[in-house]
Amino acid sequence: MNTAPEIHQITPSRIMETAMAFFASKTLLSAVKLGVFTTLSGKALSGEEIQAALKLHDRGVYDFLDALVALGFLNREGLLETARYSNAPDSDVFLDKNKPSYIGGFVEMANDRLYPFWGSLEEALLTGKPQNEIKHSGKSMFEALYATPERLKQFIDAMSGISIGNFTALARKFDFSPYSTLCDIGGAAGILSVEVAKQHPNMYCTSADLPAVEPIAKDYIASKGLSGRVNTVNIDFFTDEFPKADIITMGMILHDWDLPNKKMLIRKAYDALPEGGAFIAIEALIDDDRRKNAFGLLMSLNMLIEFGVAFDFTGSDFQEWTREAGFRRFEVIPLAGPSSAAVAYK
Repeated sequence: MNTAPEIHQITPSRIMETAMAFFASKTLLSAVKLGVFTTLSGKALSGEEIQAALKLHDRGVYDFLDALVALGFLNREGLLETARYSNAPDSDVFLDKNKPSYIGGFVEMANDRLYPFWGSLEEALLTGKPQNEIKHSGKSMFEALYATPERLKQFIDAMSGISIGNFTALARKFDFSPYSTLCDIGGAAGILSVEVAKQHPNMYCTSADLPAVEPIAKDYIASKGLSGRVNTVNIDFFTDEFPKADIITMGMILHDWDLPNKKMLIRKAYDALPEGGAFIAIEALIDDDRRKNAFGLLMSLNMLIEFGVAFDFTGSDFQEWTREAGFRRFEVIPLAGPSSAAVAYK
């Protein structure tokens, strides 16, 4: 009988898997960009049929499709020329552009913007300077996005895709019964306001953002039949005071800015609330010990690449800043995936 102690051999597999993770990432990004999952919606197709629909070159077709099978994004019956490909269940729900659950807007933006910018992470770490559009054109990220309606729409679709799960979870988990009005600062397409209004008939919501965003929000709100209880207002949150409301929300807004601007926005939220009102910041909150929420930490690196001085933060950070502004009570509500709602009560 072998009684020798078990030896745990150290291998480089985890290092190699992470080092080469961009192989898998770019394969998925390209599949979404090319429309693989939308093409396969509700049906199974051969490699030849997919190739013809997407105008792919002969060389990469089966390597590409079978890599998506190996990664779990596609199902397959048969092999090579006899194969029939179909969407995996999660791909079908979330990556078919024709479904309301589509989150591919964020994936498309990751492909078009973030993927190339992350190639300059070393420079960002050495210089502390953003590596996005401003590096090449002199225009900030938001200036570049707002310059063309197409890029603005892509950005808003991306933010909507990554946020809708969090907004739905917030509407389900937060107790809205003591309140009647909500104003979402930087509300983009109005999705947070719509989700809250859908689930809580007592709530009247306002989505506040810049004028260029308003038509997008109005169309979305109308499409959900909620124009009577969700309205829009134009606001520049750097120069304007916030509309008064029982609840002020910000979905992935605070992490875009440096500490003085974070504190300025928190102060404006405090001033807009009545006694007993709530300020809710939805973010990929970093855990207080800074060990577990890798996504939150990586998102903070993304803020370095996008803005230089911007950063993500912990629940303890939020509590410190909001207490300084005058808020009295605090809580953190886990939402979807790595994201949470940090709540401060006036």
